[in-house]
Amino acid sequence: MMDVDNRAAVLHGVGDLRIEDRPMPALESRQVLIEVRSVGVCGSDVHYYEHGRIGDFVVKSPLVLGHEASGVVVGRGDAASRHALGQRVALEPGVPCRSCRECMTGHYNLCRDVRFFATPPVDGALARYVAIHEDFAFPLPDGVTDDAGALCEPLSVGLWACRKAGVTVGSRVAVAGAGPIGAAVTLVARAAGATEVIVSDPVPARRARLLAMGATATVDATTSSLELEASDADQFIDCSGSPAAVLDGIRSVRPAGVAVLVGMCPASEIMFPVARMQNREVVISGTFRYANTYPGAIALVASGAIDLDGFVDARFTLESSEEALTAARRDPSVLKPLVRVSLP
Repeated sequence: MMDVDNRAAVLHGVGDLRIEDRPMPALESRQVLIEVRSVGVCGSDVHYYEHGRIGDFVVKSPLVLGHEASGVVVGRGDAASRHALGQRVALEPGVPCRSCRECMTGHYNLCRDVRFFATPPVDGALARYVAIHEDFAFPLPDGVTDDAGALCEPLSVGLWACRKAGVTVGSRVAVAGAGPIGAAVTLVARAAGATEVIVSDPVPARRARLLAMGATATVDATTSSLELEASDADQFIDCSGSPAAVLDGIRSVRPAGVAVLVGMCPASEIMFPVARMQNREVVISGTFRYANTYPGAIALVASGAIDLDGFVDARFTLESSEEALTAARRDPSVLKPLVRVSLP
């Protein structure tokens, strides 16, 4: 008999997170009902908790947080047939409209009508049960843990960034930011054959963590620069959102190299070294989430090429979600807190 208790971590305002009962999701015809197992805590969850907004996305009504999720299929809509009951899955948290120009040309991550978990007003996955379109639930092999399944979401961000940058065998990659996304980029770049990955960050513990995860060198962002330590990089990938780091990284790129901007800058506009970009024909690309990455992300983990379980610093219960949201604030060396919503 399915447990009808749908406890959830609900944000009511800045610093006001409550554990409360929510209605069970009503399934549309091609949706599946997921009993959530693991949810990673993302910087966006923390930002909503601390500030109540990210740019134009404002928490105006109670919002369930969490978008990095895995779980088990426990129910199906009347037309859902892709997954058997009991199938463990990783959830791709953004379901696009699938009919706009962006969707129809393969850029569904840029869909303007996407419904993305934990992005106001769409509730997220820090709940016992969620519903999602069956096409955005991806089967997990037996060797991939629930925690790793949840973290296929930040891994997808890193995978998409490396694809946009063209990271390949022999690449020399400069990375700004040693947080979870910088770590994901480092892991993917090394798996893709990059021979050098130089990571810049101001926090010593995070730099040490990235060295243990495959970075070949790190740079103390408070005393040196990627321009000096990673000059003539083939690719620069910014995962910091720092305008100074973006400028430094662009200056590190070789002629005809690529710079990809993943981190969200606090200001909507920043200055670029235009003459250097022109003289070197440096290609600059933004990146927004990801598209068609989940099968590859899961395959990388299943093959043993990438260890996502090593990402996790601390695990919390649903009832202690607030502790998970504040873990990195209490200890800046924390890379990835994770909430175990339910256990097998």
